[in-house]
Amino acid sequence: MSMEPISLNLPGEGEYFTQEAYKTLRTNIQFCGKNIKVIAITSVSENEGKSTVSLHIGKSFAELGKKVLVIDADMRKSVIAGRNTTADTPSGLSELLTGLKEKEDCFYPVKDLSMEVIFSGPYPPNPVELLNSDTFAKMIKEARSHYDYIIIDTPPLREVIDAAVVATRCDGVIMVLGSTKVHYNQAQELVEQIEKSGCKMLGVVLNHRKRNDKRGYYRKKYYKAYGATEEKAKK
Repeated sequence: MSMEPISLNLPGEGEYFTQEAYKTLRTNIQFCGKNIKVIAITSVSENEGKSTVSLHIGKSFAELGKKVLVIDADMRKSVIAGRNTTADTPSGLSELLTGLKEKEDCFYPVKDLSMEVIFSGPYPPNPVELLNSDTFAKMIKEARSHYDYIIIDTPPLREVIDAAVVATRCDGVIMVLGSTKVHYNQAQELVEQIEKSGCKMLGVVLNHRKRNDKRGYYRKKYYKAYGATEEKAKK
């Protein structure tokens, strides 16, 4: 029996400039190369908007007709199911990785989009071990053959190591920064931590910035962030 499709509830869905910003971000990801399929999204601290960015990126690719899987790997403190979707106490990743649920119980299709979501599931006592398991590695390997893009929302990297563990299974990492909350040195330390995992740092999304001129704001929000990453790679 097929699972009932869920709907997304994302801030900025009806705002033109917000959608243009995510289209720009989507294009930047595509320019990173065809081999970039599995992408982890993380942040330095809580409440920087990484979960919202994860879903927006997935939705943006799905609107192009790409087949997308969004995985909520923040099993410690997830907000996606209750805040951003219509799912009601869904089964999720923790149950899938421990064998309590089957795949068909945990892959939720999104209404009117070629996109599916795996929610985090109930909080497990050992999230790092689950993400570092052969079961998770096998799941990602199998998903690569079925989806064009796999977006993985991970916990803030300053607080726990989960994102760095997930990064070892990914082709790239995007860091979401609440610009009024994060110091440069903190972000730089975490970028170095990601790079030590052997995963490519794709770029940084500056979030929660004050908007003066909307068009200029969104251009700066993404182009400056990705330009900074490219400049670092040249040095």
